[in-house]
Amino acid sequence: MATGPESASATASERVVISVDAMGGDRGPAAVVAGLADSIAQHPRLDVILHGDEATLRPLLARHPELASRVTLRHADRVVTMEDKPAQVMRHGQGTSMWSTIDAVKDGQAAAAVSCGNTGALMAVSMLRLRKLPGLNRPAIASLFPTPTPGKLNVMLDMGADVKADPTDLLQYAFMGASYARNGLAITRPRVGLLNVGTEEHKGRAELQEAHALLGRSTEAGSFDYVGFIEGTDILSDRVDVIVTDGFTGNVALKAIEGTARLVGDLLRQTLTSTLLAKLGALLARGALKRLQMRIDPRRVNGGVFLGLNGTVVKSHGSADATGIAAAIGLAYQLAQVRFLERLAARVASAEAAGQDARVGADRPETGPGTGGYPSE
Repeated sequence: MATGPESASATASERVVISVDAMGGDRGPAAVVAGLADSIAQHPRLDVILHGDEATLRPLLARHPELASRVTLRHADRVVTMEDKPAQVMRHGQGTSMWSTIDAVKDGQAAAAVSCGNTGALMAVSMLRLRKLPGLNRPAIASLFPTPTPGKLNVMLDMGADVKADPTDLLQYAFMGASYARNGLAITRPRVGLLNVGTEEHKGRAELQEAHALLGRSTEAGSFDYVGFIEGTDILSDRVDVIVTDGFTGNVALKAIEGTARLVGDLLRQTLTSTLLAKLGALLARGALKRLQMRIDPRRVNGGVFLGLNGTVVKSHGSADATGIAAAIGLAYQLAQVRFLERLAARVASAEAAGQDARVGADRPETGPGTGGYPSE
């Protein structure tokens, strides 16, 4: 039996097309074009459909003649701004670069979409145009976090797609997060933890207690190991691979971690430049500090994935530079080439069945992609 994402990956000669919104980021189209140029250089089978204002993008693309055969420019007159309300974009978003980017996935022209734009609007347009997978109640946004182990990343969801989540939603998040860890991070059997205010069995709200029981009875159906309740200190630890929580808690945790990272970086710079001796020490430790910076650089793990839709959508951070955008496009490429959506759809169906069986205490054998041609998912 094959294991890991390679068992269902695209053939070596198959092109992978990613749809990219050029107009949504804080740094403008120049950063997007520079990022896609970097990503295309790293991935020989990657092609891009680029959406945005043609008059703005043509000169930027002209600076990279190597992109001519691999980037298709699709003109869009309008742009979704960060101030636009999701409901407004749903009603009047046609003609925007964001809408066009998602439609390329809907129409089967691209395997995945990437945008740096307004998160709420992007989720709204994605929900409207792609629709939810059958059996899914709420989609989720999954993000990656560094850990003490070099090269290891943790997946956390939901990061804010919906502030609410009932026990069945949390079960579906666990199945989707585990599938993402297997196919995006090559973790054969992910360890899943449920975020709570403590690790003790009696702690947490009633819905967390019910979700805890559901997860404990669904490990074989989901092909993951459930480690039980975890705390906020475990998000960046090696104890788990997938952290499950509701969107309100997840988004608060994300912003707190981002703020802490910025504070630590600022304090470190202040300390290393405070005296002549400190500056000398920083100079001597320059190599080690550079390696540390690369390990915790958020740009290199940029990209929240919308899980649970009939299409793969990667949300890049709005302030991402070329490095961050290249990482987001690379993530979309990775998920597309392993046919992640097909595997995820089967896992959502498995989660729905497992939830029904677990509620009545039934034991259920492994189901899902193994019956649909993807036994290792």
